[in-house]
Amino acid sequence: MRVAVMGAGSIGGYFGGMLAHAGHQVTLIARGENLRILRERGLEVIRDEECFTLTCPQQIEALADPSQAGVVDLVLLTVKTYQNPVAVPALAPLVGDSTTILGIQNGIDSYQAAAQRYGIARVMPGAAYIEASRPGPGQVRQTGDVVRIVFGEEDGATSARGLEIQQALEQSGIPAELSPDIRKTLWTKFLFIATMAGVTSLSRERMAELMPRPEWRRVIEGCMKEIEAVARGSGIALEDNIVANTLAYIEGSLEDMHASMHSDIMAGRPLELEALTGAAIRAGTAAGVATPINDLIYAMLQPWAAGAAN
Repeated sequence: MRVAVMGAGSIGGYFGGMLAHAGHQVTLIARGENLRILRERGLEVIRDEECFTLTCPQQIEALADPSQAGVVDLVLLTVKTYQNPVAVPALAPLVGDSTTILGIQNGIDSYQAAAQRYGIARVMPGAAYIEASRPGPGQVRQTGDVVRIVFGEEDGATSARGLEIQQALEQSGIPAELSPDIRKTLWTKFLFIATMAGVTSLSRERMAELMPRPEWRRVIEGCMKEIEAVARGSGIALEDNIVANTLAYIEGSLEDMHASMHSDIMAGRPLELEALTGAAIRAGTAAGVATPINDLIYAMLQPWAAGAAN
């Protein structure tokens, strides 16, 4: 399978690296120092149980210009959501009649940017579950046992392209699941990630520091319940005990809880505020459900949305 990864950061680099390691023809769309190191030294993939390096261009390709790659079978859209206005139009040279764009970005509606440009027939929404980082240019590190991609057709159908992508991912050592209700999948992850990103960015503290404090636990639970109400008001059939189950999951994994938006605000980088807290507010407005906690988080973080240097 010919694969292009738009956004060769930690997540895109890892999934692209695993696909290339399994023999798929993978092109990483990168820039700057990351691109230079990828071309000179290849992509180093570090996992708990193994480490391997993919040489460039023999085993994996790294390009700045998508038009040099040509049409591919699969595009993994993994850039930060605030980069979509530039990244989505740049996909055009990669997209042909049989190309699928698999969106595995944060948020409940991030895939719509690609769907509006190329049509939903060429797009599949999905969710990535992974603890990944980029120790340096040309390197990706994956830790822990939680690694999988859940994706599906917007209408819930089991399609031939979905099965083909699932097979390619699984044969590459990436657990993959076709969801019959991808909107429920997205909202289930969203309730967790939007809450964690919002409260840790607002407080500039990690979940391990916040959860033991009753005042912050009330905020965290309240934010989850607020997003749950918005989801149900939007017609999403979430599990009955989703808030309790999510809180239990957090409590059992506190030391591993990490939100990329918290890292971004601490480093002065732009925030995925619109795709997370902003999306909850927009969906609440559309459903007629009040979102006071998310409104406050948004108002407090908005001055830093473009990064501290802006």
